[in-house]
Amino acid sequence: MNYLKEEFNIKTFPSETIVFHNGIFIKNLSDSKQEIIFTDNKTKIIINSFSSLPIHIIYVGEISGDIDLNFEIKIPNQKVVFTTKIKNKNPAFLNIFIKNTGKNSNFNGNFLIQNYCSFSLKQIAQHFSKNTGIFLNNKIIGHSGTKTKLYGISKIELGCDICSSDINFAVLAAPDAEILFSPNQQISSIPEFAGHSAFLWQAKQPVIQYLSSTGLSLSEIKKVLEEAFTNDIF
Repeated sequence: MNYLKEEFNIKTFPSETIVFHNGIFIKNLSDSKQEIIFTDNKTKIIINSFSSLPIHIIYVGEISGDIDLNFEIKIPNQKVVFTTKIKNKNPAFLNIFIKNTGKNSNFNGNFLIQNYCSFSLKQIAQHFSKNTGIFLNNKIIGHSGTKTKLYGISKIELGCDICSSDINFAVLAAPDAEILFSPNQQISSIPEFAGHSAFLWQAKQPVIQYLSSTGLSLSEIKKVLEEAFTNDIF
């Protein structure tokens, strides 16, 4: 796992791992026994074998085109972590579908996405059992001249009480970048917690002036702001 740390600055920990690079499954970096199904541009990961360690799914590199990632947790008491650090230089559409039917099982997703073109992210989080958790923390950098569309849908089905659900989007956008937020919740049971948030982050002019006064160039200021925005994601 030193490769992931050195190449992508991904923090690893004792876990059962599933690794993708540039949308391709990397078998020699993966040691998971979970079921993985590939169909065209669609990948389905079925968590049906209990692991005493967290299951860590790592998705890094560059993407383009239409991509569907489906996750289904079928067992109780399982922790799943999904770490995403990607960028796109061509139009990309990333669809994330999460179905949690495992009582006391949690899915924790952390997304860091750099958009250099046109990017659409759709996340659908479905709770099909009591006391399930799905937490999605998204940070997106929309570079100059780009378009970003962000859709988040949380569904807690009838009879699925005490669930915890949270989808949040934070975007650092260039002044001429276009951003669309579209959050939605469909809650049919009483949750433990159900959050949904969207935030547009932009540096104030006094901050930019201060950084400029220290001798930093515009490109260096941009890098500092991006690091400040992303330093807590992983």
